[in-house]
Amino acid sequence: MARKSLKPEATSFEVLDCVQKKCPSCGQAMWNEYNNPRHIRTLKGVVELQLKIRRCRNKSCLRYKKAYRPEQEGSLALPQSEFGLDVIAYIGALRYQEHRSVPQIHTHLELKGICISQRTVTHLIDRYDELLSLWLKDHKRLKAIVANQGRVILAIDGMQPEIGHEVLWVIRDCLSGEIILAKTLLSSRNEDLVALLLEVTNTLNVPIDGVVSDGQQSIRKAVRVALPNIAHGLCHYHYLKEAIKPIYEADRHAKKELKKKVRGLRDIERSVTNEDKDLATIIEDYCSAVRSSITNDGHPPLEASGLKLQENLTLIEQSLERMEKKVLYHHL
Repeated sequence: MARKSLKPEATSFEVLDCVQKKCPSCGQAMWNEYNNPRHIRTLKGVVELQLKIRRCRNKSCLRYKKAYRPEQEGSLALPQSEFGLDVIAYIGALRYQEHRSVPQIHTHLELKGICISQRTVTHLIDRYDELLSLWLKDHKRLKAIVANQGRVILAIDGMQPEIGHEVLWVIRDCLSGEIILAKTLLSSRNEDLVALLLEVTNTLNVPIDGVVSDGQQSIRKAVRVALPNIAHGLCHYHYLKEAIKPIYEADRHAKKELKKKVRGLRDIERSVTNEDKDLATIIEDYCSAVRSSITNDGHPPLEASGLKLQENLTLIEQSLERMEKKVLYHHL
């Protein structure tokens, strides 16, 4: 699809040169053959890079005329990518830590001033998954981490996006927070989970002191088979989730009533289109703040979304009151 808007202008400029100025193959000096411009959109703005590309001029060298790019370029963005690694990491955090949908992530990025389409958000989520997969397969790094603590306590949980889809099973270490294994399975049979736990046991070189999970029967049976005589406790989060249900329902109802009182944001935004530009910008910012507060669902059961909405709306109201006082003061 053709681009419908101009590329955003750069907010900063950097020149990157190669740290390695001698050919890694023959050892002779590599010449700066040409400069390659590149724009990268980051969370801090659009960076315009001038990349000094070097090449070996030794005709007998295996790397003759092969481009050698600045090493620092790889720490900023993936090859052929228009968006920085910080944007990909931010999208991954919104997706998997805050469980945001693609449209919600798109809105978050636009509020940060990042020009991006929803389809690109989907592509960057895929890039995040690929990077995470590579990182999880680094067994040497994982073994070094758990070796320092001398033991692990495993947490196992399965996530199914939709009914009928594959289940993503994640096993992590509670002490270090590291994910030890992540694998999708077509079913949740205890035989399949036994295989996962045995794979983890073979990967680690330290003893397993315990296992934490929810009360799913297949997990209980799998732990008894794969890790006999290992303590198996139920997750406190699930205890809290059950205990908090009455409060959660009351909070959800309160949030629903609060949302009724802040309707009509679009009408307000339309009404200021012909007003002074600065005034319109201020009003639109307040509307965006209210809209963002409404869509923030919190992290139940540990964080009540209704109370969070009440807190945010109170802060916005106080800000409006301060704004009103300033206007009255200037008119006096």
